[in-house]
Amino acid sequence: MSKHKVDQRHRLDEEAFSYRVSKDEKVFISWHGKMVMTLKDKQAELFLAKVKDQTPKAVQLAMAKITGNFKH
Repeated sequence: MSKHKVDQRHRLDEEAFSYRVSKDEKVFISWHGKMVMTLKDKQAELFLAKVKDQTPKAVQLAMAKITGNFKH
């Protein structure tokens, strides 16, 4: 997918998604402050590796994809 077709409506600029990591390495993903998904074990590890050192927009895109809110 080419970069110019991703986020044509600039929704990812709003930073609607956020995440936090618990002490036991679970990742909690929220959308507009409401928790929508919990990742644990390998899924959490893969997510954290993917978003490490990424731009805020790339992190937003990763969370949108993993939660299924990519084209909404």
